[in-house]
Amino acid sequence: MAQQGNSILVVEDDPDIRGMLAFALGRAGFRVIETDSAEAALSRLEALLPSLAIIDWMLPRMSGVDLASRLRRDEYTRDLPIILLTAKGEEADKLRGYDAGIDDYLTKPFSPRELIARIRALLRRVGHPEDGVLQSGDMSLDLKSHQLLVRGEPVKLGPTEFRLLELFMSSPNRAFDRAQLLDRVWGRSIYVEERTVDVHVLRLRKSLKPHGCDQMIETVRGVGYRFSG
Repeated sequence: MAQQGNSILVVEDDPDIRGMLAFALGRAGFRVIETDSAEAALSRLEALLPSLAIIDWMLPRMSGVDLASRLRRDEYTRDLPIILLTAKGEEADKLRGYDAGIDDYLTKPFSPRELIARIRALLRRVGHPEDGVLQSGDMSLDLKSHQLLVRGEPVKLGPTEFRLLELFMSSPNRAFDRAQLLDRVWGRSIYVEERTVDVHVLRLRKSLKPHGCDQMIETVRGVGYRFSG
């Protein structure tokens, strides 16, 4: 599996709070991946990369701050937006969280409405659309309906090509090497040779060519590929 648009990873060991978060996020239109520990979260991240992670500070064994710091050191998860939940409200605690690489901080008890507002603001800031639609020129990629439209005309894509295009359009003008594409599109739990990336990029270009958009997927010599949005 791969990068999953409009999905939230919840890392919370309290089942009541985790259930409340899952309910509120679901009602707001997000897909929720629930875990009760840092170790379980890392295991889930081997197979998919969500849009954002909500992490509780006081987790068993590995703390939420340590988990955030670990995610920031990993190439695969370093850009994952992170909101930290905690009962700690002192300035020193907040600074420790930010030093670990979190993007936002919410002190318990909190309003689910405030959390949703923080999530949407953060996703807008990092380039994930609130409505689940990525737009670039004449291209519109709907992450909810899993459909690509070019000038209003639907374009048929395979699931892997769709995930490739989602990643490219989420990070326009960023060059990805083949190893990065394998991690983010196929996931770390699946072994795929690097040349497989070239095959699927070729298929993606072939689907886009009749609509004049194939050249938006550029080859970066000695590196890999990028999307010129």
